[in-house]
Amino acid sequence: MDEGELARLYSALDDVPDPYPMWADGRRAQPVQRTLGALREEMYIIHRRADVEAVLRDGDTFSSRINDDTMGPFMGRTILAMDGDEHRSYRNLVASAFRASALQRWADEVISPMVNGLLDEIAPNGKADLVADLTARFPVQVIAAIIGVPLEDFDQFQVWADEINFGPRDPKRSKRASDAMTSYLEPIVADRRENPCGDLLSELVTAELDGHRLDDDHLYGFLRLLLPAGAETTFRMFGNSLVGLLTHPGVLAEVTTDRSLLPAVIEETLRWETSVTMVNREATKDTEVGGCPIPRGAGILALVGSANRDEASYDDPDAWNPHRPAKPHVAFGTGHHQCLGMHLARLELRIGLDAVLTRLPNLRLDPAGPPPQIKGLPFRSPPALHVLFDAA
Repeated sequence: MDEGELARLYSALDDVPDPYPMWADGRRAQPVQRTLGALREEMYIIHRRADVEAVLRDGDTFSSRINDDTMGPFMGRTILAMDGDEHRSYRNLVASAFRASALQRWADEVISPMVNGLLDEIAPNGKADLVADLTARFPVQVIAAIIGVPLEDFDQFQVWADEINFGPRDPKRSKRASDAMTSYLEPIVADRRENPCGDLLSELVTAELDGHRLDDDHLYGFLRLLLPAGAETTFRMFGNSLVGLLTHPGVLAEVTTDRSLLPAVIEETLRWETSVTMVNREATKDTEVGGCPIPRGAGILALVGSANRDEASYDDPDAWNPHRPAKPHVAFGTGHHQCLGMHLARLELRIGLDAVLTRLPNLRLDPAGPPPQIKGLPFRSPPALHVLFDAA
């Protein structure tokens, strides 16, 4: 498949409305499905929760190296494509900066001021598209601020983040954005190495493990991953959470009164409509999943979106119900590649949703706008979210 065909395929996937009925059929009839892939002659799609977890937990048999084929040309060397001792070493170098306790200090310094600054622009209007006006802007600004990017450059970082995430959909545009972001960051990185000042970038450039620090290739690879990937997944989850609340007015009223319910809303949304629905792996040897033989070198598509709606794990799995009994989900993956940014994402979502409910009273869907719809593969979120509220 050439670049043009691949780009057209990815563009079509952006408009996929609802893959869940198809995945439910897969769980029942063909839990491990062999197909032809764009990047591998053989691909195996994994539908069931137990099988998805087994693949993600077995890094020796199911390698992450395949991610070099998809995003390596644009993001460079990242921990997403590492395995074994190499992955452990580089993950440990940056992990301390992403502990929940380490991130909490950014709540008052960065996250709350950032979302409230955006809401200052929205609140007087009485109406908004919460995707264009808020959710698509908020997370990348948070990450840029935590790293130490000046305020006046946030909009440029938003553009770069969006374009890097095009990846194989528009390779030239994505590569240009990646190179431009790296060139911009180089003098900031050099300054933090000489004059660390307590921001996240300072922590990353000074972090040591067994006397080693991140070299430039791995540092810039991590930053190119952190800025666009971390921002995109969180902005999509922010939108998905708002869709859940706005299409369930009773729950919205309940949560507006009792903010202690916000963690349950977030966890249920992560399960119900996770922003990233699938994870790539590659078989390192002849093996099997769910009784299906898989040859060495075959690509694996582990459907975390399908796993999170597996009837074997959840009652009425297609319903969005924050009051359901708490059960683990795999929205952030599992095993040694579990998402490093999950604590930051949860913190941003909790603060962001709380601020929306406080600053936009009587929040409701705009009947003059299109009904909200979560769309896309492999990333899912609403392209727009038109709302009304009482103007400040």
